[in-house]
Amino acid sequence: MAEVSTATVSRVLNSNYPVAASTRERVLRAVTKLGYAANANARALAQSDSKTIGIIVPELVDPFFGYMVRGLEQAAQASGRLAIIATTGTRRDHELTLIDRMRERRVDAVILVSGTRTDIAYQRQLVQRAEALEAMGSRLVLCAHPPLTIPSPARSVAYDNEGGAFAVTEHLISNGHRRIAFVGGEAERPTIALRREGYLRALRSRGIEVDEALIRSEGFGRDPGYTTTRALLDEDLGITAIFAVNDTIAAGVYDALGDAGVRIPSDMSVVAYDDTPLATSLSPKLTTVHVPLEQMGREALNAAVAEHDAFARTPEDALTLGTYLVHRESVAPRKP
Repeated sequence: MAEVSTATVSRVLNSNYPVAASTRERVLRAVTKLGYAANANARALAQSDSKTIGIIVPELVDPFFGYMVRGLEQAAQASGRLAIIATTGTRRDHELTLIDRMRERRVDAVILVSGTRTDIAYQRQLVQRAEALEAMGSRLVLCAHPPLTIPSPARSVAYDNEGGAFAVTEHLISNGHRRIAFVGGEAERPTIALRREGYLRALRSRGIEVDEALIRSEGFGRDPGYTTTRALLDEDLGITAIFAVNDTIAAGVYDALGDAGVRIPSDMSVVAYDDTPLATSLSPKLTTVHVPLEQMGREALNAAVAEHDAFARTPEDALTLGTYLVHRESVAPRKP
């Protein structure tokens, strides 16, 4: 329609070679009339750079994942890439399927956010995917997930789960609490396993006997936080403090304590993890561990595109970001 060669059309669309103004105008007029759009898949095959990032996340309604994805998506835009976001619905078997589907679309990288398993058999399957992605010039990045324990081309960007959990448990112990419940999550999820280890290490370092009856990993969400807390109260286990594994579960803990007439913090101290906006909307405001969610997303994107973008920093194969305790109003000294 423009009466020029395909090479000239390519030069106009890519702006990578001088073209006469009149010729450029004819090409752009034809583009507009035809509603032409470049075939991204064909371009990716030709250039080995699709300008697309695949992001796999358990869910988006949880602010923990939402803020991390916001950091990822903003960094993708800044690098001129489109982010394709898929959710697993916390189905463990769906993670591998989505990695395969992203690879079929020849994305520049696949970023798996907070994977659900760490067993060796599953790690081997992740290594196979990482090697397949590397063979096509792409990469697997694990975000908010500890590094794999077997050799792999995958990179990881994680944060200090164990250290943060140790710090917040130690804060409760320093306020005289000894009967501290650990509430929420799924025991096999990597982040929860590390938070539990930090909790246990703090108890042991102070010579406090671990009572397995106080450890209740019964799922995520406000409802599990509520039902688990009511069960702990009904069983009369003598707890004076609760460590909820995230802020959303802590909201359920607050609901249960309120319904039972238990006051925070005078009757029961409560701490949590993540420091999402929910922490400051609760009353009293929640003492929790801050996780740099958006920064983690940006670092994961940098690890993903470093081989494609000249401006990107050379990434570490495994990066761990720090966490810190945010003191608010939900902790008080244990009553004598």
